[in-house]
Amino acid sequence: MSQPIKVGLLTNADGAHVSAYLQALAAAEACSRVVLGDPDGRWENAARRALGEKLIGVYRNHQELLSAESPELALVTLEAGLAPPVIQRSLDANCHVFAEKPACLRARDFEQLARHADSKHRHLMLALANRSNSEILAARELIHSGKLGKIYGLEMHLVADQTRLTRPDYHRQWFAQRSRSGGGHLIWLGIHWLDLAMFLTDATISSVCGFTANVGGQPIDIEDSAAATLQFSNGTLGTLTSGYYLDKGYHTHIKIWGAAGWLRIQTVAEPRLQWVTNTGADAGQLQSWKPAQRVSGYTPFVASAIKACSENTTPPISNFDSLRALKTVFGIYESAQTGRAIQVA
Repeated sequence: MSQPIKVGLLTNADGAHVSAYLQALAAAEACSRVVLGDPDGRWENAARRALGEKLIGVYRNHQELLSAESPELALVTLEAGLAPPVIQRSLDANCHVFAEKPACLRARDFEQLARHADSKHRHLMLALANRSNSEILAARELIHSGKLGKIYGLEMHLVADQTRLTRPDYHRQWFAQRSRSGGGHLIWLGIHWLDLAMFLTDATISSVCGFTANVGGQPIDIEDSAAATLQFSNGTLGTLTSGYYLDKGYHTHIKIWGAAGWLRIQTVAEPRLQWVTNTGADAGQLQSWKPAQRVSGYTPFVASAIKACSENTTPPISNFDSLRALKTVFGIYESAQTGRAIQVA
């Protein structure tokens, strides 16, 4: 029988989603103890409130934490340029790693880490948490059941509010500086939908053609808008629109067409999942998903990652899938820069 494991939370003052991770660690049954690597001391009080007795130590140096505590899993949430060496040291300490995206400034940096993780038989999981959403899992099951037939194409958009871009404090953060973030909306939010496109269809994006822009004109050197056409390894074609366009909130949409029907996913509006099939008793009728229970967000995804490390089972996202999502994003950036279609290796 598996035993609950120790998790090291390695972050700093600018770490993303730390509060959500603290809540997830507090709720995760497979996590018995947490040690916090917090060089700036920003998160210690919040960690003590969220974790209580689960928090057994706080360190101001990440390497000291890894050497002294030997956690089974390192949860790394740092800006993109600072993450790779911490992930490397965590893998060297024989930890599995869960990393907040994008975790690198270049795909080849993450590829080296993924190969290192493979060589040590460690998980390197990128925080693409929408995979655990109930409506996503239901849609994946519907596709895999064959009810939609052969998948022909898909259309996606993920649009967020632009108000954050107008704040001077945002302009100073690492998210808004390409040299520290690797990119803008596409690598921060659009990457989720690119990963879901592959997760839902079990096909890899093999070629991309993309455009990026700063349509809002804010004093930032990242894109606030991106658009891409996608070709998949199985011949499926798709599109993605990704941008900061709204006054507030989110608009999300994934539509997938197959030979025998179609489905539509909305992750922030009701109904979350609808579909039509061309055969069977309900042929031609619009059907809506009615879940007995709905889960979403970081808590279930982090819980499944910790459980996989505790039980040595399949993780919620593999090393390969984590890497291919990043390669797809950076392929779109390369296409936008060169004006050419890019093969995603």
